[in-house]
Amino acid sequence: MVQLTVGSHRDDATSDVVLSAHKFNRHTFWCGQSGSGKTYALGVVLEQLLLNTRLPLLILDPNADFTRLTETRDTTDPDVAAAVAESDIRVLHTTRRDLPQLRTRFTELPLTAKAAVLQLDPIADADEYNVLLHADAALSGEGSPDQSTYIDALRASDDPGHQRLAKRIENLQVLDWDLWARGEVAATDIIDERPQATVLDLGGFAHPAEPKVAALSVLEHLWARREERRPVLIVIDEAHNICPPVATSAVEQALIDRVVQVAAEGRKFGLWLLLSTQRPTKIHPNVLSQCDNLCLMRMNAPRDLAEWGSPEKVDTVSLIADLSVT
Repeated sequence: MVQLTVGSHRDDATSDVVLSAHKFNRHTFWCGQSGSGKTYALGVVLEQLLLNTRLPLLILDPNADFTRLTETRDTTDPDVAAAVAESDIRVLHTTRRDLPQLRTRFTELPLTAKAAVLQLDPIADADEYNVLLHADAALSGEGSPDQSTYIDALRASDDPGHQRLAKRIENLQVLDWDLWARGEVAATDIIDERPQATVLDLGGFAHPAEPKVAALSVLEHLWARREERRPVLIVIDEAHNICPPVATSAVEQALIDRVVQVAAEGRKFGLWLLLSTQRPTKIHPNVLSQCDNLCLMRMNAPRDLAEWGSPEKVDTVSLIADLSVT
């Protein structure tokens, strides 16, 4: 049984805090208020998983906290530094333009995700939604357009519905986003290769919807291929941005719906979640209720303490060593 050493006990510095690696084949909730050391401790856990297991990691990183996962300090044990250097870690950036960029493909999104991006409701916008429903098949003779030629193919069509859809896309300017691959390598291509870790830097996009669409794209991709049963630990930092209790947009609702489904059914397909946030009340209850593992760090808010039943259940200083809450 692989044990992950993540630190030492507060009251006994000679005693290691260890986690059982095999318990990450279930959903985990990682929680602590600002300043509690939540992000640092999570980084230690991810490093230990990287070095001591073969479980691929997909890290949704809104603050670029884990983009330097490939780097080690000068004081790092040489063997550990060498192991990190040899690890297959891919980092896709948005906050640095001189490094590989985070991109995805509009044309590969499922219908519901495309509709969410285009703010189309299947009832209120029935005609345009129906055009979108059949657009890919109708345009297949146009050389399978990608997002750089998609709108041109719609405009060139003799179908008035295609032209109306092109006008909506143009008015919303969604295909102008930096997110789209436009013939470049997409994040989903890299995820399919199952490197040891894939870090998606979500923090540098100009449009507020782009990081959510990027997250939606990779989650939809993994879900569409779930029957392949290729395990991956999906780490969502600042998870309240991805699966809040109430959606504020169609894209956010689509994202919540997918995370809820992964939480409910993903385990049997090897899709496991590790959700990190400051407050449990900011996470959708249907996601939170599916987390079998729990790590609580410092928490003082009465409402958050009440979420777990009673303050006596919460260690307000140190993390729980055995993440199981069975």
